[in-house]
Amino acid sequence: MSEDAARHSRLGRGLAALIGDAGLETTAVESARKQRTVPLEFLSPNPRNPRRSFDENELEELTQSVREKGIVQPLLVRPVEGEEQRFEIIAGERRWRAAQRAGLPDVPVFVAELNDREALEVAIIENVQRADLNAIEEALGYQQLIDEFGYSQAELGSVIGKSRSHVANTLRLLRLPESVQEDLREGRLSAGHARTLITSDNPEELASQIVKGNLSVRDAERLSQNPDKIKNKSPKGTSNGHAKGPDQRALETALTDVLGLNVRIDHKGKKGGELRIAYKTLDQLDDICRRLRSTAK
Repeated sequence: MSEDAARHSRLGRGLAALIGDAGLETTAVESARKQRTVPLEFLSPNPRNPRRSFDENELEELTQSVREKGIVQPLLVRPVEGEEQRFEIIAGERRWRAAQRAGLPDVPVFVAELNDREALEVAIIENVQRADLNAIEEALGYQQLIDEFGYSQAELGSVIGKSRSHVANTLRLLRLPESVQEDLREGRLSAGHARTLITSDNPEELASQIVKGNLSVRDAERLSQNPDKIKNKSPKGTSNGHAKGPDQRALETALTDVLGLNVRIDHKGKKGGELRIAYKTLDQLDDICRRLRSTAK
């Protein structure tokens, strides 16, 4: 088995398995050797942590728990290269923040020797398994692994224990306008709501209607298929003035789900039309070409 295959197999078993393989929980003796107590000032947050927002109420609740019971679960950290006795937090930044608020002088940690790629993988796995990331943070974490370390969507799915379609649908959220992404970050829209907007010609207006009307995901789907229902707006058509019908939008969504890339269809009546597939990396382009060649055989 190649090194990459072994790593993906290990990570596919989840965070606990990875920690065990790192020598952190193999035996009581090893755990005692690897676990230590570190002063708070010797720790620094991971600048690559996919989690960017921390709910103030949840953080205050955790702070109160830390005051009463201390830190129950050690933080996972790695040594900072070239700086003796300094460590970077891989998993547990929220516990570190709560410990600061609670006035603790130090916290228990597990020390692991992980490179940048492994540290990012663990941070994403830990947060995804705890459901601590909002959908945009999760998507940005996936995109970071793709851009920096050349993961395919299928490999990512194996690493984090999710289906390839889940990875593809999550990544598609990054194509939404920034204002819609902000609605997702702030919890005004769910990931289910946002997915109904991806093939829309007017996602910001649709998002506004969903938020104002407190619509369910099913209602949002109906609205996205009938954009003429947006108040004070006429239906926005394709470049030749033909409005997209529900069948055309459904086909766009279906193709987008299959490819994991944004697909747009511009039907121009008797003149035919255009099928557009947007890609961001050469790996994505190679994947499209490979699929087309295999279909032609």
